[in-house]
Amino acid sequence: MRRNRTKTPERTERRISAFTSLSMCAFTVIAQIAVTLLLTQFLREKVGYFYAILEFAGAVAAIRVYLRSGSPSYKLVWMCLLLALPVSGMILFCLWGGTHQAKSLSLRKIPLPLERESLRMESAANVSRLNRQSPSWGRLAAYLQKRGFWLYRNTQARYFGDGADFFEDLIDHLRQAEVYIFLEYYIIAEGGIWDRIFAVLREKAAAGVEVRVIFDDFGNLTRLSDTMLQAIQDAGIEVEVFNPVHRYVNRIYFNYRDHRKIAVIDGYYAYTGGINLADEYANLIVRFGHWKDSGVRIEGEGAWGFAVQFMHMWKMIGRTLPNEDDYYRPRQEGTGNCWCQPFTDGPMNNPDNPIEETYLQLISSARRFLYITTPYYAVEEYMQRALCIAADGGVDVRLMVPAVPDKKYVYMVAETYWGELLAHGVKIYRYTPGFLHAKSVMVDREVALVGSTNMDYRTFQLHYECGVLLYHMPAVEELLEDMDAIMAQSHLYTLEEWNQRPWYRRVFASILKLGAIWL
Repeated sequence: MRRNRTKTPERTERRISAFTSLSMCAFTVIAQIAVTLLLTQFLREKVGYFYAILEFAGAVAAIRVYLRSGSPSYKLVWMCLLLALPVSGMILFCLWGGTHQAKSLSLRKIPLPLERESLRMESAANVSRLNRQSPSWGRLAAYLQKRGFWLYRNTQARYFGDGADFFEDLIDHLRQAEVYIFLEYYIIAEGGIWDRIFAVLREKAAAGVEVRVIFDDFGNLTRLSDTMLQAIQDAGIEVEVFNPVHRYVNRIYFNYRDHRKIAVIDGYYAYTGGINLADEYANLIVRFGHWKDSGVRIEGEGAWGFAVQFMHMWKMIGRTLPNEDDYYRPRQEGTGNCWCQPFTDGPMNNPDNPIEETYLQLISSARRFLYITTPYYAVEEYMQRALCIAADGGVDVRLMVPAVPDKKYVYMVAETYWGELLAHGVKIYRYTPGFLHAKSVMVDREVALVGSTNMDYRTFQLHYECGVLLYHMPAVEELLEDMDAIMAQSHLYTLEEWNQRPWYRRVFASILKLGAIWL
């Protein structure tokens, strides 16, 4: 009881602080739009010639947007704004940057660490072996290797289809750390799970283990108090907050978030998936029904790929490490005879988006069946068409989504895409027990993708994300079994149901779809 009374003021203070930060962001954006519209009206009425010049400039800007590379949806929104409201559009275009590249974030643009020649040669040999066994997956591995994401062998993987099991395994391996622990998460929320993890981290830091944590500011506005943050730092743990919300209240850069979920222990164990460090992921608290999620543990050589990505983000933020990169390599040899390929993505790469391209290659390479789990769905036309083409070509395409969404307006946007998919034979399963947050792809019982990536614009264009490809691993079969269990508890959505949506829901969803890139 005493603990509850102590934490209640902290929760209230945290919520007030979060509300203040979000209100400042919203007020600033609304004020910018209001001033822009008022200025537009003034120019139209008082300065006709100048207004005409701005109209011409808006048309030129729209043409420039059309000609540059990048997301078609993003370009379409700006072009419509510039052509329909040339003056307002021009001002907002200049004010907000008119770009989906995160150049103005306070991140240092530095290349990935130069890997050892021996590892690069081994990765190339692995790609050649995989290509001989499966040409389609060899091409995908070669594509990612060209972007600095190496293909590792001597690796094992364990798949987790339940958050509670995931946390038990993670905490057990955190206790085994001898050199370092890296954690990079979108959400670190106070509660039972974090209390257990923090107790281990504090003990390890006291024993001389390097413990470094990156968490996203927006994801933790109401989840992690200043008191807890201070306690983490007092325990000797190095902490970095990604993209503080208050820093960009006058621009839309707070839209760029670190959505990754990475844990690395001594360079030999690594975890990723859709699971954040919060109680709902283990169903210790109820949010949107049963919270269904998944993750994977990488053991062996492949874990080093995630360690490199964490160190790269740590340096981009502007922090330094006390030792050379080689110090963080694993001290033991990996075992196993399977391939895995960790990789990451972020707006710094735009318009080159490895995660989106990987999804496209997985879809186009499927021969027998393609299963996908995602909590959100709002994709470009070319990915929508790729799924339809695969289904038309005889591939058994199944999309698993939540029946109890966490954001109803986002769910309504997703519905606008489903009619076309259903008409082409894609099967859509709605997970009836609650919220399906797992982010995974399984193709032909041969390759699987598990990571932090949703199938939506924010993942592909605005967020820093991560994932791992598992080629011909037993964990692929474990993922298939879990997907079968998801479908057994799901309702098979039909085209008739989609057509029977109320007219007002259709209209509202269509309007929301125009702004889907910011939802």
